[in-house]
Amino acid sequence: MTAHPHSCALSFVIPLYNSALTISSLVHTIELLSVEGGHEIVLVNDGSSDDTRDVCLGLVRSAKVPVIYIEHARNFGEHNAVLTGWRHANGAYVVNLDDDGQNPPEEAVRLWHHARQHDLDIVYGHYTVKQHSWFRNLGSAFTNWMTDWALDKPHGFYLSSFRCVSAFITKRVVDYAGPYPYIDGLLLQVTQRIGSIVVRHDVRRAGASGYTFRRLVRLWLSAWLNFSLAPLRAATIVGLLLAVAGVFAFIGVVWLWYNNRGPSYGWGWVMSGLLLFSGTQLVILGLIGEYLGRMFLTVNQRPQSVVREVVKS
Repeated sequence: MTAHPHSCALSFVIPLYNSALTISSLVHTIELLSVEGGHEIVLVNDGSSDDTRDVCLGLVRSAKVPVIYIEHARNFGEHNAVLTGWRHANGAYVVNLDDDGQNPPEEAVRLWHHARQHDLDIVYGHYTVKQHSWFRNLGSAFTNWMTDWALDKPHGFYLSSFRCVSAFITKRVVDYAGPYPYIDGLLLQVTQRIGSIVVRHDVRRAGASGYTFRRLVRLWLSAWLNFSLAPLRAATIVGLLLAVAGVFAFIGVVWLWYNNRGPSYGWGWVMSGLLLFSGTQLVILGLIGEYLGRMFLTVNQRPQSVVREVVKS
């Protein structure tokens, strides 16, 4: 791999959303880390409505390590914010941390060491015990189960937002300009040098998770529709199975009619069959429409993110 000059060894990229209560202690903890070659902190404010901006500007002025503060013009989503941070990161490796303090910075350094020692492009943090709510844990489990067949990744491999990625990979991933990025899908398209280690997951320091059911659905759709044809293929298989079932049902009805056998088929039977087939058709049409809608927004260059300002220490 060709070497590229970097101003530091490790960049900590932290997407922020209403993080005024948690980001100061997290930044102070990262400042105290010992990283051979130096480290920096990249803070991406993704449309927060609290005092996150003021707190971050204070950190830029007082931090003991280089800090880059980036502000989005509005809320674009976590994955969009991470890509913005990657575009401004200067480290040879980049680690993503959540803004709530649940990803210990010292564990991030362990991810970095593992990536260097084993010449890996990506190292994911795997949790034995997660301190998220049951709703968030259920959503994460469903996302990983879904990506087992929707994405080209080792079966059962756990994908988390706590990851260390080499700059060689991030510089290629940030070329993606689509409005609905799914970072793990992008990463798996460009490398197979991936690994994972078990890391600690701490209790959230303050506030509540910003992941709602709506945000989880958006994440699932991005993973499904942007980086896989599996849903379209599944829709094709469902359509074929229903068509075959319809042919056999028709043959059965003809046979019963010819032999003057079978029950009387009335309005209820017809309507139930109509609802079954019509409902399936609408689901498949909706799936195709979602693909077309995303293509339309991409062709019309809907922005992935809009940066309002960048402040460096």
